[in-house]
Amino acid sequence: MAQKLHAGFYNFIDTIRMKKEIHPQYNDTMVITCSCGATLTTGGTKDALSVETCSQCHPAYTGKKKIVDSTGRVERFKKLAEKAQKTKKSRKDVKSKAEKNAARAKKQEKKAAA
Repeated sequence: MAQKLHAGFYNFIDTIRMKKEIHPQYNDTMVITCSCGATLTTGGTKDALSVETCSQCHPAYTGKKKIVDSTGRVERFKKLAEKAQKTKKSRKDVKSKAEKNAARAKKQEKKAAA
């Protein structure tokens, strides 16, 4: 059994319909240019777009390691890692706390025996 809709309902539907002339123009041929030189044609609201990395030069897709560093953070990290390795090697000669306590106990025993 169909219900009869109120006339106000149709006025409401007219107000929520998609408005005309507010949406950007869609272009079927938008050219995306990567910094590596690769180009890709797709659709979009702009004519052209420039990107820094794409699927042809991104390390996740290519499997090659590529370091992009403009502020020297990678170099700083490498220096810190190198320094940590040197410190780690030099600290191998340092005795542990248990060894120090054992040596101290031996010295005290020798003093007490003498």
